Amino acid sequence: MVTSRHEASHRIFQGRPELITPVFGVLGVRIPHNPVVEVLPTDVTEMHPVERRVDTVLRLQPDDGTQGLILAIEAQGRRDEKKPSSWGYYLSYLSAKYDCPTLLLVVCQDKTTAEWAAGPFHHGWGGWTALTVRPLALGPGNIPLITDSDQAAEHLAFAAFSAITHGRHPNSADILEALAKALATADQESRDYYSEMLEIGLGENTPAQDLWSKLMKNGSYFPGRGTLAERKFLEGKSEGTIEGKAEGKIEGKAEGKAEGKIEGVAESVLLVLESRGIDIPDETRDRILRHSDREDLMRWLTRSLTVTTAGELFEDTV
Repeated sequence: MVTSRHEASHRIFQGRPELITPVFGVLGVRIPHNPVVEVLPTDVTEMHPVERRVDTVLRLQPDDGTQGLILAIEAQGRRDEKKPSSWGYYLSYLSAKYDCPTLLLVVCQDKTTAEWAAGPFHHGWGGWTALTVRPLALGPGNIPLITDSDQAAEHLAFAAFSAITHGRHPNSADILEALAKALATADQESRDYYSEMLEIGLGENTPAQDLWSKLMKNGSYFPGRGTLAERKFLEGKSEGTIEGKAEGKIEGKAEGKAEGKIEGVAESVLLVLESRGIDIPDETRDRILRHSDREDLMRWLTRSLTVTTAGELFEDTV
């Protein structure tokens, strides 16, 4: 069944085709230089018997007019022994239809599925191979974790794809923080696009999605930077009053950028625990908000995604 998370895994290539270049760099496969990318119909049905659709189909056409390639992209959530036959059909059909070399890229969000999807899959009989399907597979095993905000800002599409791919990683909070910081300096269209893409791509009702949704809503990762997200958050708290806006600005200047970041992480820890229904005693809440060691806070933020009690946050903390 097609899910929103499934859709996000392949549609990001349609909405942000610049992602193709770094992704193929990871895979070690050469593609046309500076290609013009065209989104093609995904219907690969012939006649009426069986309707078949690829998730995403792109044409990568070199700007020098030489032959390009067709890229079929499939999002795969789990191992499915029927898929290799369909993939072989997609490759043969698209290659014949467009008279162009064709590759299949399978996007997975767990390492085991990605290892299986890489194949090769041999089709034949009696020891004779008539067709071999070798997809290119992406997953947590070969997509790097981008936890540096400067690196994320250099290529937002790749950073967003990394965040979606590693949504279940123990360090997912670091990845989301880096992307959120990078978005603080991006244009409004990019902020809107990636904010929504991540909320879908991180999966429905997952701890990572809850964290991302709340961070984008309240601007916790933009303290003291004067960004649009922060201004909206401060205006919402003050209900549009002049006093409220002034108070927010004064508070941001007084605390400073570094202190604002620490406070933002502390608030995020509490937000995650609250969104998961974890009871937070008053003394625990005070300890988190008063803590000034950012390394501890980031470790607590990561643990907040999986702990069953608030007290588990502080294990191994002096």
